[in-house]
Amino acid sequence: MSQSLGRPWRQASARSLLLTVLGEFVLPHDRPAWTSSLLHVLGGFGVEEKSARQALSRMAADGWITSERSGRRVRWALTRRGRELLTEGAERIYAFGRRRESWDGRWVVLITTVPESRRELRHQLRTGLTWAGFGSPVPGVWVSPHASREAEAKQVVEGLGLDLSAHSFNGPYAGIGSERTLVDQAWHLGELAGQYERFIHDFAGMRPRTGDPVLLAQIRLVHEWRRFPMLDPELPLELLPPDWIGIRAANVFNDLHNGWRPGAQERWSQLGST
Repeated sequence: MSQSLGRPWRQASARSLLLTVLGEFVLPHDRPAWTSSLLHVLGGFGVEEKSARQALSRMAADGWITSERSGRRVRWALTRRGRELLTEGAERIYAFGRRRESWDGRWVVLITTVPESRRELRHQLRTGLTWAGFGSPVPGVWVSPHASREAEAKQVVEGLGLDLSAHSFNGPYAGIGSERTLVDQAWHLGELAGQYERFIHDFAGMRPRTGDPVLLAQIRLVHEWRRFPMLDPELPLELLPPDWIGIRAANVFNDLHNGWRPGAQERWSQLGST
């Protein structure tokens, strides 16, 4: 199998790669994937067969996928839970960075604290609020310029049983301090810009051949891009540096994803028919 991806790539886990493959090729057509197809693709990224099979078993145990036997072969279909979770993620990933809503100047501020001793709960809170686009300028305080996302924050807080000790406020920035400083403290845009630069550098010049190279390139492209909705809160243009690189990175992703899709889908279909 060709592994000609053009540039070195950090190793990704088998489970994480499987999620990318399922979301890109299985979810849109709602057709099961043969074990052989999944092993072939993951092998192209250096994942050993044993690790790939273990990842499949664990995802099945978690209720994401279910196996179907056809003679001596096995294929994997998304469960209802798997489709719902991947659909939610796909909507966020593929639309990410393509639009910037006009801003009315309002912020939502959430105050909630979790004891240091409850590290897992702290992690769940941070993960949920970060996915909703919130940043934390100081411990216990979360902010977002998207006032409409207060509902998402409420869902996260209530889901973790923290709603009785949390408080939220909604309104424009007042006269103490500056919004620019608040943004810098909450999101560290310099680090984010560096990651966007690396993304553009890694992908903008890629010209994969047909067959496995374009299939693997498409998977790698989506896999790398799906990190950014967690990292980038999609701030209004008024709060971003001039010529924000995230907009250029989104254009690179969309152009390449659309350009490589036919070839990648064709190769995936070939794997499913063998």
